[in-house]
Amino acid sequence: MRTSERYVVAIDQGTTSTRCIVFDRRGRLHAVAQQEHHQHYPRPGWVEHDAMEIWQHVRRTAASALASAGITLDQVAALGITNQRETTVLWDRHTGRPVARAIVWQDTRTDELVNALAATPGAESVPKRSGLPLATYFSAPRIRWLLDHTPGLRERAVNGDVLFGTMETWLIWNLTGGAVFCTDVTNASRTLLMDLRSLSWDDELLSFFGIPRRMLPEIRPSAGVLGTATEVFAGVPIAAALGDQQAALFGQTCFTPGEAKCTYGTGSFLLLHTGLEPVASTHGLLSTVAYQIDGAPPAYALEGSIAVTGSLVQWFRDQLGLITTAPEIETLARTVRDNGGCYIVPAFSGLYAPHWRSSARGVIVGLTSYITKGHLARAVLEATGWQTREVVDAMNADSGLALSTLKVDGGMTADNLLMQFVADVLDVPVVRPMVAETVSLGAAYAAGLAVGYWPDLAALRDLWHRAGQWLPDMDPALRTTEYANWQRAVAHTFDWIQPPT
Repeated sequence: MRTSERYVVAIDQGTTSTRCIVFDRRGRLHAVAQQEHHQHYPRPGWVEHDAMEIWQHVRRTAASALASAGITLDQVAALGITNQRETTVLWDRHTGRPVARAIVWQDTRTDELVNALAATPGAESVPKRSGLPLATYFSAPRIRWLLDHTPGLRERAVNGDVLFGTMETWLIWNLTGGAVFCTDVTNASRTLLMDLRSLSWDDELLSFFGIPRRMLPEIRPSAGVLGTATEVFAGVPIAAALGDQQAALFGQTCFTPGEAKCTYGTGSFLLLHTGLEPVASTHGLLSTVAYQIDGAPPAYALEGSIAVTGSLVQWFRDQLGLITTAPEIETLARTVRDNGGCYIVPAFSGLYAPHWRSSARGVIVGLTSYITKGHLARAVLEATGWQTREVVDAMNADSGLALSTLKVDGGMTADNLLMQFVADVLDVPVVRPMVAETVSLGAAYAAGLAVGYWPDLAALRDLWHRAGQWLPDMDPALRTTEYANWQRAVAHTFDWIQPPT
């Protein structure tokens, strides 16, 4: 191998695993290493990760990926990081040890706190300033919960001895030996603490949530050199950080207003590029930062977050035991022609966009003695399609645009039956790129762009190639009837969790 050949490395710190991926100049995956981490469920609705375990997995996957690629550190032009968003880590500034397990974005323990905050004066300004609804999904209530429930923690935070970060902040801190304490605008925009227009921590929001400013990282652009690694990638510039869904938007080269992508993973996330000004949603979507390149104004997006899609297939496999591997669900679903009148609404931890009902819980409706496991399998896949339709309808209404094509990525796009169903219910073409790892690719693109590995956005767009396409082929009357049935099923999930009397 020529030592002159250089590469960009992406760390993809996700909800279920950490991966390290090496990309070449043509945007092709050159090597990958992956390691799953433990999911901790100490109580119903609680979801936790061990941040130290994740850091160790970064170390291991990095060494493995570089060895697999057969390259040395001097061949790495830049490092980009993408991460599960909203997951909250608090650690001691002096020891570098977490003060508790990380509270994951799926966790709903802050439900009562959020309800109490919603009744507090000033609650109405939270969405106006942050672009986000006051919900358990975001980081600020988790920080507040830890401060309230860990003896002595608030005093330590006020004194600057305890730091907060989402996963990219935690990893950058560790990669630089504690020298760099920063977050990027995309992750900061998911905390409920950043002013969406000024891109700075907002004093009113900090006061509302009762969070000390001294524990917050510096906010930086998504693409730009954040620091130089001293651990694992010693000497390599850390040149990008993006939340995973914004990274996927970047990796799908959605650089123009009106372009949209949906990533189908544990949950699913649909982002629409809306331009240089945030669009306020009146239909249950999130206004968020899409990305910011150093020296340029930020690009904004509307986002629809769906909590349970791929994890519904995992539930079908692991909890019900009706399949042994996730890909088998397509084979099982193809044993029947339709869902047999059965619908599954997977509100396992409430409903996200466009409903935002944390008190909702999942339902299966339309059960009769006719229903087989094949019908249930089809209903599992159709749940993802219909949830996508709900988000797209909201997005079209908010943006004033009509979605013409949906770019898709993520593990579930390997399911051809599902992708065809998504095209059918949206009534637009669905396209999948040649490189399916668009989250990691987006982090690599942003990092490479920051150090001149790639010259500009046009060069990145030239690297995008279509690998698959599904065209809509559903009778419009059937689409209308089935969507109405789905919406009736969703209504049955509302307010299942009742407040204590």
